[in-house]
Amino acid sequence: MRMSIPVRLSFMLLPLLAILIAPTVQSASKVELDARVSATLERLQEHERASVELIQKASGILVFPRVLKAGFGLGGSTGEGSLLVNYQPVQYYRTTSLSIGLQIGGQASSEVVLFMTDDALERFRESDGWEAGVDGSIALITVGVGGDIDTHNLQSPIIGFIFGNQGLMYELSFEGSKFWKIHKE
Repeated sequence: MRMSIPVRLSFMLLPLLAILIAPTVQSASKVELDARVSATLERLQEHERASVELIQKASGILVFPRVLKAGFGLGGSTGEGSLLVNYQPVQYYRTTSLSIGLQIGGQASSEVVLFMTDDALERFRESDGWEAGVDGSIALITVGVGGDIDTHNLQSPIIGFIFGNQGLMYELSFEGSKFWKIHKE
């Protein structure tokens, strides 16, 4: 079976992608990660006031302070974070994703996933490698015209925010993201 030139090029560039991402994804200590998680939640609440009430109602909050995404035909992302229950870290996680398509470049973002029901949180915690879009759907909160949050998805059991230093980011998705439990020291 012959592969097309773009597919072959993507497979040849995969090691380059790994080399570019790996040095910037250094594992933070438990103390460092906890501090970054707190700062990320504060930043979300400062940029998006509507998130304050949602965070207070959530059964659990999964926070990834920095998720690095890069791609050149073939893309990937990775980041470390923690699951908070009653604002206390109960488990640490890594998120990863792979994608194929028209893409070039890289970016860093923060991701926050709110489990709005005890059932959704329990199913996530019991899983061994939970995948968005397969094991559960994450309703991505977007900003409408005038900067208002789209309230259409606020009834979902799992709600997510993807944002950068300038606020919520557009045209992003949690689909295909996988969440793995990790041990932190």
